[in-house]
Amino acid sequence: MISINTKTLQDLQFQTVLETISELCITEIGNEKALAISPYKNEEELLQSLHQTSEYRASFDNNNALPNHGFDAITNEIKFLGIEDSFLEVASFKKIHSISENTNILLQFLKKFEDYYPALSFKASQIEITKEITKAIDSVLDKYGEIKDDATPVLLEIRRNMNLVRGKVNQSFGMALSQYNSLGYLDDIRETVIENRRVLAVLAMYRRKVKGSILGNSKTGSITYIEPEATLRYSRELSNLEYEEREEIIKILKNLTNTIRPFLSLLIQYQDFLSDIDVISAKAKYARKINGLLPSITQERRVFLRDAFHPILYLTNKSKGETTYPQTFDFNPENRIVVISGPNAGGKTISMKTVGLLQLMLQSGMLIPVHERSETCLFDRILTDIGDNQSIENHLSTYSYRLKNMNHFLKKCNSKTLFLIDEFGTGSDPELGGALAEVFLEEFYHREAFGIITTHYSNLKMLANELPFATNANMLFDEKSLEPMYKLVLGQAGSSFTFEVAQKNGIPFGLINRAKKKIEGGKVRFDKTIASLQKERSKMEKTSLTLKEEEVKAREESKRMENINAKIQEKLERYQELFDANQRLVYMGQKIDDISEKYFNNKNKKELIGEFLKMVEIENSKRKKLTVKEKKEKEKVEKEVIAEVQVKVEEIRKEKKEKKEKAKVEEENKPKVILKVGDRVRMIDGKSIGTIDKIEKKKAVVNYGVFTSKVDLEQLEYIQPK
Repeated sequence: MISINTKTLQDLQFQTVLETISELCITEIGNEKALAISPYKNEEELLQSLHQTSEYRASFDNNNALPNHGFDAITNEIKFLGIEDSFLEVASFKKIHSISENTNILLQFLKKFEDYYPALSFKASQIEITKEITKAIDSVLDKYGEIKDDATPVLLEIRRNMNLVRGKVNQSFGMALSQYNSLGYLDDIRETVIENRRVLAVLAMYRRKVKGSILGNSKTGSITYIEPEATLRYSRELSNLEYEEREEIIKILKNLTNTIRPFLSLLIQYQDFLSDIDVISAKAKYARKINGLLPSITQERRVFLRDAFHPILYLTNKSKGETTYPQTFDFNPENRIVVISGPNAGGKTISMKTVGLLQLMLQSGMLIPVHERSETCLFDRILTDIGDNQSIENHLSTYSYRLKNMNHFLKKCNSKTLFLIDEFGTGSDPELGGALAEVFLEEFYHREAFGIITTHYSNLKMLANELPFATNANMLFDEKSLEPMYKLVLGQAGSSFTFEVAQKNGIPFGLINRAKKKIEGGKVRFDKTIASLQKERSKMEKTSLTLKEEEVKAREESKRMENINAKIQEKLERYQELFDANQRLVYMGQKIDDISEKYFNNKNKKELIGEFLKMVEIENSKRKKLTVKEKKEKEKVEKEVIAEVQVKVEEIRKEKKEKKEKAKVEEENKPKVILKVGDRVRMIDGKSIGTIDKIEKKKAVVNYGVFTSKVDLEQLEYIQPK
């Protein structure tokens, strides 16, 4: 039974991940469900969830994209359907129709593409497909969501009568409008609408002369709004019909509600299914953002996370345009506990949190940002002690709180536990706290738990070195700049670089030496040895990276040379073929010349034809007769070549056209030069260049040497002197 407590979720910022996923949901219920995601307690349900998310993630990259799963919540409609004699409004039936139609489309799609989406199809197979709901609603509502005229014979008759009466209303009103307008009783606006009824805009002085019902006045009182007497009778008749229509619609809606009511439990299932799909879709979208995938889930006790990224840090850095460094973690029964040491701000805590958060996400049905060859097992518990947990409410110091937490660890820790402890042993006297931390670590080790701890304590580093199934690790630091390189290296403890960092931050050298004398020489030598080993490893890392870069460059150069060599070889072969073809043609030309000369001398046609036939036969014997398939292949190749040439020609034309248009735009946008006497000019689009002799108003006299011409200044362009 998997059990992960709330404190672990808080320590690993699991809620931040859930908030990001909930924002990717497209429905309100999906949003709420995403925020309530928690680690699965049942392994079978977890694996189903992981495969569902993985299948949905894959749908973004194939041609069988899943249909729309959006819907408007029908929670209130479900409540009403549960109440006898209640009825739903038209808007509610539109929502029910939409949710039923979308669910059925999705269920049918998953049934059809079961091979592509087995886990999603299995989920869909638990739900019944029915067209009865949409069919019942379609018989009453049209595609715009309005009640159909022929929903019942009674409604059809009522609406026909309403249309007839509306016609009479408009006709009688039109006659009244025409009559009173000709008498000059109406204002310029003539008519308006009040309480959804057409009325005449009668000038107040003539209101007694117009027969009808007064429905109101203008703000100034200069206009009185009157419904003509002839129209009034038809309006009353129309109101009666509208009342009958409303009564009939209520009757129809009650009948439709009673038809839909037996499907109440199915509608609940539909809403639950679509909201689940919405959460799965959001998890898949999140996976795409963080490059998440489903690693291999193994029954063996092993966690191998290759090139793992912290998802929150990855997205934050991505938005800032900064680099996120991946880490690789490998836990197995022979390497159960990793003790990470090294200076602060080197990335120890974030590396530890990466393992915890990714394991937590995976056990909550999410894909994680790791290399595809990663694999991991499942843990029954993930225990964390990260950050300053001073409890103000319980008046506990940081150390007291941590001891209370260690007590909880000792009760729960077993071979199926992953524990993560930050700054292990701190908060008390270094000698005594370090000793107690050492005992705790030994206890966790003997219980065969997997775990990561971060520490500065030398005794814990030494213990990790002595225990066969535990290992030291450190975060690499640049030996010159003492800047973190954010890379975890297993197998060696990390120096805290205490004195080196102090020196870098300007602490006087004399004070540092005094500090060194105050502590045991052995401890300084131990830390110094670790620091020098770490520097050597850092150098080796840099050398390795340089060699890898050189190797990549050499491969690229080799590949480039191979490509060039292949192209040269291909050209040589083509030239050889061309040379052979030309030689053949030269030989044939010489042969024809010899035959022609022979015929010129003896005029023997029979011999001439014989020679020609002989030559043709010889040439034809060299030709290979192509099969129908080969001819088709040849034609296909020729067509492809012609098509390529045409495309190239079209591209060149397009390019030339674009250049021409660009040049034209540049020419138009070029600042206009004010022409003056003596300037060298030419006509726009012309070739002959002349000099302006005289300018008269908007015309210029241009001297071309042989003749002069009078031209509009607008038609001339300035020529730069050589």
